[in-house]
Amino acid sequence: MKKPPQDLSQLLLQQGQLPSIAEKAELLLHLDHHVKQVITGPVSEQLKVANFRQGVLVIETSTAAWAARINFQKPKLLQQLQAETLPMLSAIEVKVNPSLKMYETKSKQAHNQISETAAAHIDALAEHIEGSLGQKLKRLAALASRSRQSK
Repeated sequence: MKKPPQDLSQLLLQQGQLPSIAEKAELLLHLDHHVKQVITGPVSEQLKVANFRQGVLVIETSTAAWAARINFQKPKLLQQLQAETLPMLSAIEVKVNPSLKMYETKSKQAHNQISETAAAHIDALAEHIEGSLGQKLKRLAALASRSRQSK
């Protein structure tokens, strides 16, 4: 007979390395959230807590410029983390990991609108150009005015 599948929460509680790995992952997520609360501004979006070992917190960022900005805030961060979360914290190490840039999610903005002024300039330009280019420019200017009317 086959064994029935075990619940994942039970597997995490069993002996072996899995419970300690799960506990460390949870600690790193908590530290990441706390560090991002202490460091404010756009810098907080550019960092990730990578590890905590032997009293050293390792923070990764995608570029050296962001690493420099984090390094400027390191004393404040170290002091606050020691007081609030990690009294055993002795140092913070900032590392550059360019592969983090792959995982950044940036919302792409659609720039498919033309201002009224730009449409007027395109229309004026189309008056002086003959052929298919002039016709296409006129349609572009007309499209800009139509999109404004539909809103």
